[in-house]
Amino acid sequence: MGIGDPHAQTIQIIKNIERALKGLGGSLEYVVRTRIYTTNIAAWEEIGKAHGQFFQVIRPATSMIEVSRLTTPEILVEIEADAYIP
Repeated sequence: MGIGDPHAQTIQIIKNIERALKGLGGSLEYVVRTRIYTTNIAAWEEIGKAHGQFFQVIRPATSMIEVSRLTTPEILVEIEADAYIP
């Protein structure tokens, strides 16, 4: 999904996180922290824009870290999300 497009990959990842949270009875509103890993920190604006589409109002603590690579060359972005579901 979104090969070569960090914005599209970020959107898909967040939708995956949202689906997982819904499966546990939660939603993105319960996310308190995200850690974004990217193989190209120069794409921070594209990644941040996609992240903001979902978390603009929620505003979890967020960090973005550049890594040398992820599990396959096609993956440009990976996101960890910590959530609290009461």
